[in-house]
Amino acid sequence: MQAPFAPLVVRASAAEGELNPLVPHLVEIVLSLIVFGILFLLVKKFVVPSFEKTYADRTQAIEGGLAAAETKQAEADAKLAELEQQLSEARHEAARIREEAREQGASIISEMREQAQTEATRIVDNGKAQIEAERQQAVTSLRAEVGALATGLAGRIVGESLEDDARQSRVVERFLADLESGSAPAGGSGVN
Repeated sequence: MQAPFAPLVVRASAAEGELNPLVPHLVEIVLSLIVFGILFLLVKKFVVPSFEKTYADRTQAIEGGLAAAETKQAEADAKLAELEQQLSEARHEAARIREEAREQGASIISEMREQAQTEATRIVDNGKAQIEAERQQAVTSLRAEVGALATGLAGRIVGESLEDDARQSRVVERFLADLESGSAPAGGSGVN
């Protein structure tokens, strides 16, 4: 019985004298090594320096950017600290101004109260003086009227004239003094 692969084995043994396609020829290996070497040298000479330069530029740009960012961050932190200090000073200034305003307000209120009290006292004193003046005027007017009435009445009762001004004045004064003291003249006319 023949194996199904027998024709292949026969052909393989006949081709032993020929080159095996799986094993490369020596010329191909050398030629491949030369082409690879030339390609390696070209890449090393032209492509790699370009990559290295690009890498160095990017590294430098990134480092410069980081340094610039750190500088900007430091400037921003300094500016923030300065602004916070100014804000704190402004708050202290506002508190001081509020306190001064409170003190000024309290002093103004105190002054206004004193002025109002002084004005009220002045008004009360003026009112008392005016009332006293009006009372004196009323007393004087009443004395004159009461004197005239009393002398007229006394003249009618006594039957003699009390037209003498000096006598009339004494009688009226005595009568009013008795009225003020609370004792009325008893029975006598009190005429001198």
